[in-house]
Order: sequence, then C-alpha cells, then structure tokens
Amino acid sequence: MFDRIAPVYDVMNRVMTAGLDRRWRRLTVRAAVRPGDRVLDACCGTGDLAIAVKEQGADVVGLDFSDRMLERARRKAPQLEWVRGDLLELPFANASFDAATVGFGVRNVADLPRGLAELRRVLKPKGRVGILEITRPRGPLRVFYRLWFDLLIPLAGKILPGGKAYAYLPASVRRFPGPEELARVMAASGFRDVTFRRLAGGIVALHVGTASESLRDSEGRHP
Repeated sequence: MFDRIAPVYDVMNRVMTAGLDRRWRRLTVRAAVRPGDRVLDACCGTGDLAIAVKEQGADVVGLDFSDRMLERARRKAPQLEWVRGDLLELPFANASFDAATVGFGVRNVADLPRGLAELRRVLKPKGRVGILEITRPRGPLRVFYRLWFDLLIPLAGKILPGGKAYAYLPASVRRFPGPEELARVMAASGFRDVTFRRLAGGIVALHVGTASESLRDSEGRHP
C-alpha cells in the first residue's frame, strides 16, 4: 500500500493538514533533537521529517520499508543516509542513536509495543524520542474532523493517481490508541518522563519521552 501512495504522499499531507504538517514536524524536531545528535527517523516516508532533523544540525538516518517512499526521499536529499528496514526489527546495534523521531508512522505498525521497544533498544540511555501522530479531537472540532477525515480525504485520494489507498486512513485513526493510551504504551516499552501535547485542536498529538537507563526496563512487559 505504501508503495502505491508514495507518488501522492506529499500532496496528500499538505491537503490533509492545510500545510500545517511542516510546522508540526519542526515542533517534533525541537522537542526531541539537539544539534550534533545522531538521530533515527523511523517510518521516514518521503523524508520530510528527516530533512527537518538535518536542518537542526543533527546527523540523521531515515528508515522505511517502502522502496518507493525511499526513492522519493533520496531525490529530495541524496546527501542523507536512507535505509530500507522495518521498525519491528531495526538493523542497528543497541544504543546507536541519541534521539529518534517518528512522524505519522506508529499508527501503521503491526505490533506497537514491539516497535516502541525497538526504538528504545537502539537509543542510548536517556536518549529522546518524539512521536507525531494523528489522533481524534475532542469537543466541537470532532464533527468537522469526522467530515474531513471520513469523507473528504478519501474523496481527494480518489482524484489523485494512486491515492485510493487513502481510504484506509479513517479506520487506521479510529483503531489507534488515543494520546493517553499511547503514553502508557510508551512507558511500558522502556520510556520515562513521557508527555504529550495536542496540536491544532487535538487533530494531532506530539509525544516526547526519554529512554530508560536500562534495556531491562522494556523487557518482558508485553506478550
């Protein structure tokens, strides 16, 4: 599916967020990345978040399992390191990175606790993680959100070549844990001091956490 949507991924991001996704990525980078860090941008897609990390003055590796997403990322920033791989089995040694970011990716991970534990494994103790993800807003915005994501976004996807796969989006958001539950899963997966903030009226949430000082803190907590 992700190979199919790669040609329209950037356009759909701009449409879905009215261009705010760029600002949200910059906020994610500022929350988790320091100049000089070695950073893993997991589920990197076409590379926008990894490029924002590089602009922060960090050394970044972008990882994704979609070849076509990575092709587009390489065209944007051929000077960066792009790796084909799976968040569930990261091809890196323990404690390889100072920080990690994931933008609009954890929602699609088949085994969320395992994916988060893998992020913890490749982070150095006290390394930082920033996770940006779509969520469900509360209050009056909920009605507009349902109209936008359940009807208009899938319709826009049908208009663009390869965009029909965006019909999956509403269901993927509905079944994904809300911000409070995601924070709990992160804590159970080896992250401490987990906080989150809702952005744009609660349409997206930015979670930030710190890797525990021992990998044992993330072992044996999940089936």
